[in-house]
Amino acid sequence: MRVPLSWLREYVDLPATETGRDVQAKLVSAGLEVERVEQLGADLKGPLVVGQVLTIEELEGFKKPIRFCTVDVGTANGTGEPQEIVCGARNFAVGDKVVVVLPGAVLPGNFAIAARKTYGHTSHGMICSGDELGMGDDGSGGIIVLPPEHEVGTDAVELLELVDEVLDIAVTPDRGYALSMRGVAREAATAYGLPLRDPALLDVPGPNAFGYPVQVSDPQGCDRFTARTVTGLSPEARSPIWLRRRLQKAGMRPISLAVDITNYVMLELGQPLHAYDRSRVQGTIGVRRAEPGEKLTTLDGTKRTLDAEDLVITDDRGPIGLAGVMGGANTEIDDTEGTTTEVVVEAAHFDPISIARTARRHKLASEASKRFERGVDPEATSAAAQRTVDLLVLLAGGTADGGVTEVIAPSAPRTISIPANHPDKVAGVDYGRETVVRRLQQVGCDVYGQDELIVTVPSWRPDLTDPNDLAEEVIRLEGYENLPSTLPKPPAGLGLTDRQRLHRRVGRALAGAGYVEALNYPFIGEHVFDQLGLAADDPKRRVVKLVNPLSDEEPALRTTLLPGLLQALRRNDGRGSHDLALFETGLVFHPQDELRVAVRLPVDRRPTDEEIASLTDALPVQPRHAAVVLAGAREQAGWWGKGRPADWADAVESARTLARESGTELLVRQGQYGPWHPGRCAELAVVVDGAERVIGYAGELHPRVLKALGLPARACAMELNLDVLEQASAGLPKGPHVSTFPVATQDVALVVSRDVPAADVEAALREGAGELLESIRLFDVYEGEQLGEGRKSLAYALRFRADDRTLTVDEASAARDAAVALAGERAGAVLRS
Repeated sequence: MRVPLSWLREYVDLPATETGRDVQAKLVSAGLEVERVEQLGADLKGPLVVGQVLTIEELEGFKKPIRFCTVDVGTANGTGEPQEIVCGARNFAVGDKVVVVLPGAVLPGNFAIAARKTYGHTSHGMICSGDELGMGDDGSGGIIVLPPEHEVGTDAVELLELVDEVLDIAVTPDRGYALSMRGVAREAATAYGLPLRDPALLDVPGPNAFGYPVQVSDPQGCDRFTARTVTGLSPEARSPIWLRRRLQKAGMRPISLAVDITNYVMLELGQPLHAYDRSRVQGTIGVRRAEPGEKLTTLDGTKRTLDAEDLVITDDRGPIGLAGVMGGANTEIDDTEGTTTEVVVEAAHFDPISIARTARRHKLASEASKRFERGVDPEATSAAAQRTVDLLVLLAGGTADGGVTEVIAPSAPRTISIPANHPDKVAGVDYGRETVVRRLQQVGCDVYGQDELIVTVPSWRPDLTDPNDLAEEVIRLEGYENLPSTLPKPPAGLGLTDRQRLHRRVGRALAGAGYVEALNYPFIGEHVFDQLGLAADDPKRRVVKLVNPLSDEEPALRTTLLPGLLQALRRNDGRGSHDLALFETGLVFHPQDELRVAVRLPVDRRPTDEEIASLTDALPVQPRHAAVVLAGAREQAGWWGKGRPADWADAVESARTLARESGTELLVRQGQYGPWHPGRCAELAVVVDGAERVIGYAGELHPRVLKALGLPARACAMELNLDVLEQASAGLPKGPHVSTFPVATQDVALVVSRDVPAADVEAALREGAGELLESIRLFDVYEGEQLGEGRKSLAYALRFRADDRTLTVDEASAARDAAVALAGERAGAVLRS
């Protein structure tokens, strides 16, 4: 919201010495975000005067049209003689009043004006356009042509209000009232402790049966609708300079008198309005929801297909406007033809959510929708309509019709009960009841009661709904800078939970293993499950959908981390980084079996444990996962060796790394699932409470998945459930005991059936070897004709060590034989001869 300081002074008698910077500081202290103060005309230096064109000579022989003019500027040039000026514009004629800048002046941008010879003549000054004076776009795109009543020689700097200060305020969504001069003036009056001249305090006639007929079919979407009619408008009437300049300073382009007046009143009171050409409206004006498939051509010339949730303004033909967003072209006031002599003024109050959704649905943000979706004053509709009628009568010579239409849905004022000392508790400052009551009354509230205050919220503050909202108003008006700075005192003994410690260790371990963390948005589209090759009944296809997603293409919350990581992998590979190892830890979301409605927690007290538990029960199930993706080289080639590409074993090793960090034994066996290659996929499991639970998969991705997602060949991935991994954990991993006695190494090669998992053989060897076994490592797998069809050889290195003595050969051999015997019993393993 751009607020000219000269306009603001009409409603508040600010001290004459107060600059825009001073007002900015006051408003910032009151909680408004005044981003900057624009100094209009700060570098402008006269003489700049009104002149009248006496003669125009067309110069020929040049690439563009050039005119040599004489202009009467009175005595402003010191001689009274006509001023000779060369000009290339063509939108003025002999006898027109124009703005002339004389030699010695300086225009915005440090553009000095001097007499200079050009096109064979000497130009003593310049006839100015709005852009050259820093006025912005006035819609004409050429020389400023003034109304004929302005006298020659008049100072144009004052006439055009070229020197001013404009406050640029970034209005937050909860302070829609600040999108008006009325709202900002109220804040300025409060900040300075001065009275406010409220522009909405007008004498408004009551409704009667003679107004323009209006039918509101959706009182929930439109609870107020005021219609007024003005007849006898002069088609030649144009917006006066002061009106055009205020619109320009506020960042709006002047269009036509009727439209300029509605925009002016909107900026003044915050109430959007619309003016219809009465001759183009057929029958009763109605407000209803659109019929699916209805069409409407809006003022921007776009033909739109309406949605059943769109609120529309209609006449007997159908829709004539998108309510609260933009009017229709079929009832537009067209001043180019000069045929509009009667207008119907609409001032209505619409449901903020409905307007916001319509504006976003049609990608049609407007000044009106910006205000309606933030909340406007429903009590201001009558005053805004009256103000519009008054200006049309004053500036366009119209006559106000005696008929007044008002459709009002019954409603009661909103009241809030708040303890008088509640702001004191929130801020930690002893304000006292008198200060609290005074500040709330300055906001516009009616306050009753002693220890327990009953506060009636003003109609222009729809954001005030809870006691804490009222406490915030007291605190901000008393000054945030006056709040004492006190450090919180956390209780002793609290630190990270075991879950948090595990997540941090996991991140550090993966980073240490050469992975780079990639954080992704938790939103996905359901088409990604087809790309990942998940079965139709896969639980991961059951998603939690967002009511108001950031993107229609990704309306659901993720059930797996892979889509985001694989997208990051593809993006980096496409930009030239081909050797990649990425990881992410984060929540995934699964819907509850039974849909529960979340309770609304109170804000005036701490929620009870039951309320928090009820809210938690309504949330989706949110386990934390860890995932990695790899592509390209895992070890770079160089003088030290060939290097090697990343493969399925690296993905499996990343899972083992996480298991070591949690102190958990990870079971790895051949598996088959979704996006992984069926022959290069490992199933990851742990034992929880005596039962095995699958927590994830690792390996090489399926070629079809790589093709569907545009990923590099042989890309690998791993994903597992960290929460279940933690449940299987024995607690913090303990540091290894370092023995001073030597190790005894025994190698065994066992022949087993090809379909026996190596993990089963290893588990049997580990259990059979007993306490003396320090480590076991599979170092060779062999298949060949010597072993027979369907057989394979697994070679293991067993390391034995005792804490208190040097093992003998017999002790190590006995432990090895016991391990082999148990492997033979459980897995059918036979020592390879």
